[in-house]
Amino acid sequence: MTNVSHPLTRRRFLHRCAAFSAFSVTPGLLSACGGSGGGDSAGGNPDQNSGGEPPAPAASAWVWPDEGAAHAASWMSFQVSAAIWGRDMVAPVQEALARIANAIIPFEPLNVIVAPENMARARVLLDARIRLVSGTADDLWIRDTGCITVRNAQGQKRAVSFNFNGWGNKQAYSRDATVAQQMSQQQGVNLVRSQLVLEGGALETDGEGTAIITESCVLNANRNPGWTKSAVEAELKATLGFSKIIWLPGIAGKDITDGHTDFYARFVKPGVVLANLETDPGHFDYAVTRKHLDILRSATDAQGRRLQITTLSPPAQTRPDFAGKDFAAGYINFYLVNGGVLCPEFGDTAADNQARTTLAALYPDRKIVMLNIDAIAAGGGGIHCSTMHQCR
Repeated sequence: MTNVSHPLTRRRFLHRCAAFSAFSVTPGLLSACGGSGGGDSAGGNPDQNSGGEPPAPAASAWVWPDEGAAHAASWMSFQVSAAIWGRDMVAPVQEALARIANAIIPFEPLNVIVAPENMARARVLLDARIRLVSGTADDLWIRDTGCITVRNAQGQKRAVSFNFNGWGNKQAYSRDATVAQQMSQQQGVNLVRSQLVLEGGALETDGEGTAIITESCVLNANRNPGWTKSAVEAELKATLGFSKIIWLPGIAGKDITDGHTDFYARFVKPGVVLANLETDPGHFDYAVTRKHLDILRSATDAQGRRLQITTLSPPAQTRPDFAGKDFAAGYINFYLVNGGVLCPEFGDTAADNQARTTLAALYPDRKIVMLNIDAIAAGGGGIHCSTMHQCR
């Protein structure tokens, strides 16, 4: 395989896709949409766009379980647009998506959203046990575009949309803004729309009320102008059941996500966090990952426990096939499935082995599966970015 140029990645702000969608959001804390219909809007609410702080919502009995809890299923999107990725990248990215999908299906059910024009290709690449759902999307990043499934103490479930807006209007999103609704319809649950604009990759939870999120993304004016930390915390308490949020600064403007949490810190289980530690002094994440460690090591969770922190560093080198300055090389973006952990490997034998050893120690009851997803990493994302779990 030869080196390939990448006309648009998640870490390059090139606007080849200029047709952005303009949506409005109905005022009110949460706008419920029936599981079989209803609109799913994207954008901020009128009060916040005018600079006003939204009213504080009431507490919620709805909770987003942690990723390590039992899944009913996983979700992926098979959409790889030539307009976004470049024509030469479509096939290798689809093949990388297939490696992830085919690794998930031995562990749990998997639903893949596939546009009609890609159905034949999907049937060739994907395991026959995978459920192919005819639908539409602009891109593959379902962690950010998909709905989040929450449940209450009675076992009832619903889906939450956080109004995807192309990471702050950086990429076309008219179809991506409908992915949350498509998923909720397929699940047969009602969809509710938060007042916040953010993405699933910005949110990390232990399932017991503690969350880690980045200021650079969630408090960014390109998503939530006028919102304060206290207002964000109240909204996330109402929608996802968070009671304690640990804020990391993140770093805005270096990648299209403005610093998603799922490349910085992940809960292994309540009280235990695996954090990224960048070792290259020339990398823009070098200083910020150290600041994050200082914050995490001094933090307590919703139960008052001091967090136990393990660090994992990116590889020192990667394979040349898709190498470039925008390549997202990091092990923190792993994905948990029922009984397994899916983690990227990058061809750096020492670093790959260290990642496997670390994850095996942290997840002794799960099988560690290492995957080559270099084509996806070339777009600035990873396994976690391209998957979404549905709670049982």
